[in-house]
Amino acid sequence: MKKSDWAAIILIVALVGVASYFIVGAIMPSPADNLQSVPIATEITETVADPNEEVFNDQAINPTVKTTIGEQGGQQPFDVGDD
Repeated sequence: MKKSDWAAIILIVALVGVASYFIVGAIMPSPADNLQSVPIATEITETVADPNEEVFNDQAINPTVKTTIGEQGGQQPFDVGDD
């Protein structure tokens, strides 16, 4: 290749580079325009708050107690009757 060919290639690459810089700058927004706020995590402390008295009291229902309503026969879904 001749020197003039290299000069033409370098000129074309430079023009395309400058043009693409301005085209991308026009299409893509600036990072300063897209600032996002990030919530800051609260500090974990060693103190434990007292439970809510409306929920945890002596009159509350205990969900760990088994409640039986009616006859509880047929507990095994695939009982073959070998008892």
